[in-house]
Amino acid sequence: MTWADTLLLLPELIAATGASILLIVPVLGGRARGHMAKWAMLALMAVTALAVIGSTYAVAGVQQTPTFRAMFAVDAFSVFFKLLFVVVIALVTLLSEDFLSEERYSTWEYYSLLAFALCGMMFMASGVSLITIYIGLELLALSSYILAGYYKNHEESTEAAMKYFILGTVSSAILLYGISLIYGVCGSMRLSTIAAALSTMLSNDALMFGIMLLAAGLCFKIAAVPFHVWTPDVYVGAPTPISAFLSTGSKAAAFAVFARVFYVAFPAFHLDWSNVLAAIAALSMIVGNLAAITQTNVKRMLAYSSISHAGYSLLGIIAMNEMGLRGILIYTMVYVFANLGIWATILMLRRHAYAGESVEDFRGLHKRAPFAAFSMVVFLLSLGGIPPTAGFIGKYFLFAAAVQAGFGWLAIVAVVMSAVSMFYYLRLVVAMYLEEGSGAETIYSPSLRFVTALSLTVTLVVGFIPELPIRQVIESSSHLVGRVVQR
Repeated sequence: MTWADTLLLLPELIAATGASILLIVPVLGGRARGHMAKWAMLALMAVTALAVIGSTYAVAGVQQTPTFRAMFAVDAFSVFFKLLFVVVIALVTLLSEDFLSEERYSTWEYYSLLAFALCGMMFMASGVSLITIYIGLELLALSSYILAGYYKNHEESTEAAMKYFILGTVSSAILLYGISLIYGVCGSMRLSTIAAALSTMLSNDALMFGIMLLAAGLCFKIAAVPFHVWTPDVYVGAPTPISAFLSTGSKAAAFAVFARVFYVAFPAFHLDWSNVLAAIAALSMIVGNLAAITQTNVKRMLAYSSISHAGYSLLGIIAMNEMGLRGILIYTMVYVFANLGIWATILMLRRHAYAGESVEDFRGLHKRAPFAAFSMVVFLLSLGGIPPTAGFIGKYFLFAAAVQAGFGWLAIVAVVMSAVSMFYYLRLVVAMYLEEGSGAETIYSPSLRFVTALSLTVTLVVGFIPELPIRQVIESSSHLVGRVVQR
């Protein structure tokens, strides 16, 4: 590596260095200053974001070494996701403030783990080699396992962490085995080299088995059926801010990898794997939405909802066209902000270690916190894809991409399941506006207000004025789209 390569790695280096410093501060006597950890973390996120933006200008003026270029890419696609990851971690930091102060858990180690997770996610977004992607994914996964069990004195949290860890290690082994088969057939880990090898290759059973194992490992990360069984228990047992992180940042990172790997490396074998992913997408939408209808626990309901949204997002992978890739980017963005807004409202309804989990906790919320109730309605409508919210724009791109690619039946399933999802989303609206009752205790801190307001602004602005984000998404996806078109 040269200094030029190091310059392009600057955001990841800053995140890793900051995470290490946060980890050793308590050892150096800073544990008593836990209230400073939040500001240190937010400062780290600001510096990391500036480094990400700076890397876009640096890449045009530096000469990368061939080895570095074969493993790591700084392009518009990776920058889009990196900035989204930084925003997610910053907002999760704000969501965690009251949780950490009330439960008296160590703040420095908590934020350090979030920073390490961010580093892993950024490597996933920039990885153009399967080994780089795998290392980033494991860094994210190991941090997530510990964060899921951060309520170490609570049985539910420990159980969630153990389930997540055991199933996660199995999925990582499956993914790694798939990578080894792909490497054995193609002789390379680099995505572009794999694509070149596949373009001159006829159908190969070992290769297809490897692709399916790789897809299975990634489907676990996005919680798609039948690799979804960990999701409800982990979302319920983990600290609520971590549930918010798992449903937004972790899922967005997995889709960044899914899009880059399948759009860059496997378009030549699209007909061979698309039908399998189509079945997984349909099952995810059906199982996720139907299971969510029966839930009275809001966190469990959101877990099954996230399973269905994994199915919607898979439409963009299956379509393998411009509309599909752009749909993945814009849908990931709008899904992240809508979900963070919902989790902020859940955290507002706190009940000791865990936030408001029951639908009954939302009764009469419009009287106690009218802004939070209105925002919650907008977020739920966005998840349901109702105009003029941002969710409608995202689903339009994904559904149109599926129709263009000849998967009209899958688009019909998606539309029907979106209608079904409104049943359990509106259940919360009814509880907030039409049912009487005091509900859970409401503690609406400035941090929660800020997260809610920012998420609401993004959700409405993208819904009413979609031109700007769509233009940015087109620019961010043009690099990968060009590769597909050339083939």
